[in-house]
Amino acid sequence: MRALSIAATGMNAQQTNLEVIANNIANVNTTGYKRARAEFTDLLYQSERVQGVPTRANENVVPEGANIGLGVRTAAVRSVNLQGSLTSTGNRFDLALTGNGWFQIEGAGGQTLYTRSGAFNTNATGQLVTTDGFPVMPAITVPSDAVEVIVNDSGQVFARIADQVDLQELGQIALAVFPNDAGLLPMGGSLFAESPASGAATTGVPGDPGFATIRQGYLEDSNVDPIKEITELISAQRGYEMNSKVIQAADEMAAVVSKNIR
Repeated sequence: MRALSIAATGMNAQQTNLEVIANNIANVNTTGYKRARAEFTDLLYQSERVQGVPTRANENVVPEGANIGLGVRTAAVRSVNLQGSLTSTGNRFDLALTGNGWFQIEGAGGQTLYTRSGAFNTNATGQLVTTDGFPVMPAITVPSDAVEVIVNDSGQVFARIADQVDLQELGQIALAVFPNDAGLLPMGGSLFAESPASGAATTGVPGDPGFATIRQGYLEDSNVDPIKEITELISAQRGYEMNSKVIQAADEMAAVVSKNIR
């Protein structure tokens, strides 16, 4: 009975949907996190009767066929790259992006990675790094005697040195944009890697056309809406229950047939 296998694919799909929703809810407070959405597509169809073919007498054409679908499968888990709200932290090394773009990070082995999380700090040598210690690219080093650090909307970094009036420029933060942000490969730790699906990175200065601006002292919140996720959670639960009811009904129908045979 095909209904058993069809409903089983529906249960697997709703299980995947539930896992995606659970991950969204778990990251509701993760800086720069972008919610994911599971997308599904139908499977192949079995034709009981083909439409568009002549009838036996070759006089009429069958207007509608009989095609039975074989269920559903996961097509993609898409990252929804919408802007998150900004929260003021007062930390001079916290940077938020408003608009399109990614911070560039030097990962292990010199690999260039990308993030929307601007929760930065300085390491023992004064270099600007992520919370996991990966350096920001291009490298920015803050002098140990700096009493103030200023990052403007265009990503220029300045420091005020003790006993000096003029600001000292420390460097320029550059951003990267991609033809398809959803195609970036998640690496964990709020880091992403370029992939063939994302396309090659294009770097530029914050504030240029197509590039975000930088807000110092702010962090970009997760764009997860808890209310929406709870609604999706209930919908996934109901979908799972309905598919399980189909399996139960198909099993009872098969039991009736087997009893009659005996």
